[in-house]
Amino acid sequence: MEYKMYYQDAYINSFTSRPVRQVQDANGDWYVVLEKTAFYPTGGGQPHDMGKLDNKNVFNVEEIEGEIRHYLNEPLDDIRQEVCGVIDWQRRFDHMQQHTGQHILSASFEQLFDYNTVSFHLGTEVVTIDLDTEQLSEAEALRAEELANQIILENRRMETKWVTEEELSHYPLRKETKVKENIRLVIIPDFDYNGCGGTHPKTTGEVRAIKILAWERQRKKVRVQFVCGERVIRQLEQKQRVLLALTKLLNTPEMEMENAVQRLLDHHKSLEKTIEQEHDKLLTYEAKELLGGNCSIVGEVFQDRSIQELQKLARLLTSEREDVIVILVSEHEAQLQLVCARGTGRTESMKVLMNTALPLINGKGGGNETFAQGGGTKQLSGIQMLEHLMKMLTAASAT
Repeated sequence: MEYKMYYQDAYINSFTSRPVRQVQDANGDWYVVLEKTAFYPTGGGQPHDMGKLDNKNVFNVEEIEGEIRHYLNEPLDDIRQEVCGVIDWQRRFDHMQQHTGQHILSASFEQLFDYNTVSFHLGTEVVTIDLDTEQLSEAEALRAEELANQIILENRRMETKWVTEEELSHYPLRKETKVKENIRLVIIPDFDYNGCGGTHPKTTGEVRAIKILAWERQRKKVRVQFVCGERVIRQLEQKQRVLLALTKLLNTPEMEMENAVQRLLDHHKSLEKTIEQEHDKLLTYEAKELLGGNCSIVGEVFQDRSIQELQKLARLLTSEREDVIVILVSEHEAQLQLVCARGTGRTESMKVLMNTALPLINGKGGGNETFAQGGGTKQLSGIQMLEHLMKMLTAASAT
């Protein structure tokens, strides 16, 4: 494991090494294999390191076929010379904090409630673990978080050990290891023993803090979102910025913000209901006006009316008169929307009528004998569409 310098010391952030080979893969990406490296490759739920080899950006690191490949934005100038590798330390240490925090939080859930962690993902903003339980209460989440932060506060020393498969029985492992040789244990004495190939700090105190953000049920498991270390500070900064902006906008103290927002939402819902009621009244008046001519066919073209509004108006019209047929068209930018309806005293098929119109606008729709609707692209004007439907209706009535 001398080849993998990050196992010798996770704090190495610069090194020199000789290139073994440089290759351009099938995707056109250049990668370099070194005699030894401090760049951590993607694995075990932890993302790869980034940084530089000489002046070339390392944007990905993968372990493939037993070798660690450093993918570069452009090839090295001369692979006969030693190169200087520099790790993006901020990214590396963030991963060390998040990964160790995951160990601590997973062990907390297991020790307190016997909830095993079945998967782990270290994202760019948050970390998630999937717990083998279908429910998680707020009280349980709080207790696990408190225990995890207590372990961090105690600044316990972290150990790593290489063991054989036969030696595993000497340790109370949190879960069975997948590898059978070159087994690396990451240990928080008297708290957590776990097989892991990731990078970790020397003490739990370097994790700084853990904060659970949310959780939800996912396929009979519970997915927990949390952050550790510097991410806790960033989360606090973001939330504080939003909260301060809201206190100014609503002129409300922080502690009363929830009630103030709830009052606004309730008021908004009340206004929406009132507006809808008033709009329904207007539609009723509009329906009566459209029927004022005592015609048995009502055909209208509108601008920017929603399909829902056309449907509601058509139902009002057909409920007022059994002998009426309604054809409503609405133009909206490059779209046409149509509604055809008939009263109970008529026998023409609105579904058949609609089907004559949809091909003209490359449209889709549906309905039945008494009520049909559809829409498509504006390949002809609303007036032209209305004229077409009237013509088809006249032809159908004549037969």
